[in-house]
Amino acid sequence: MPDIPRTVLLKPLVKNPQIEIGEYTYYDDPFHAEEFEHRNVLYNFGPEKLVIGRYCALAEGVRFIMSGANHNMSGVSTFPFTIFGGIWAEKTLDIALGAPSRGDTVVGNDVWIGYQALIMPGVRIGDGAIIAAGSVVVADVPAYAVVGGNPGKVLRKRYSDEEIAVLERIAWWDWPVEKVTEHVRVIMAGTVEELAAVAEG
Repeated sequence: MPDIPRTVLLKPLVKNPQIEIGEYTYYDDPFHAEEFEHRNVLYNFGPEKLVIGRYCALAEGVRFIMSGANHNMSGVSTFPFTIFGGIWAEKTLDIALGAPSRGDTVVGNDVWIGYQALIMPGVRIGDGAIIAAGSVVVADVPAYAVVGGNPGKVLRKRYSDEEIAVLERIAWWDWPVEKVTEHVRVIMAGTVEELAAVAEG
């Protein structure tokens, strides 16, 4: 970004087809901002995708562990013999391919993930959620929840269930950027009621 070299919009930078990034989602890192898909998405060997929505804020050191990191636990040893090739691979490929997967890792829209948070494979993070710095997220996160700790736990909800339903229905992140720009103050500092009035107006 102009004048902020440590902050990059990810959509134009990420080339891996297994990583889908929405518009205006950014990553902040003073040293490796442009290396997100290689340094921050780890063990991306399988068919699973990382999908991140629009308008997300990812702090320095956020890491996504993908399902390729999982070792098969169906037998006595968890050692990944298959990856070393040769006769080991021939004898164990079916075992490696049969390892369970939690599926794609999905981050909603308008999600803030704090410094050095770790997101484990197959986790789904709802719209508007906040992940505290240093958290290890091992389970799905509801929309507009604040999660922290290791393992990550819901600390509180940002809004009532009724307000969350309204926010999910409004889905301001899907508005044309011109409408976002026109109402950016309400989006950033307004109430749910004020945003609903804009959406209905």
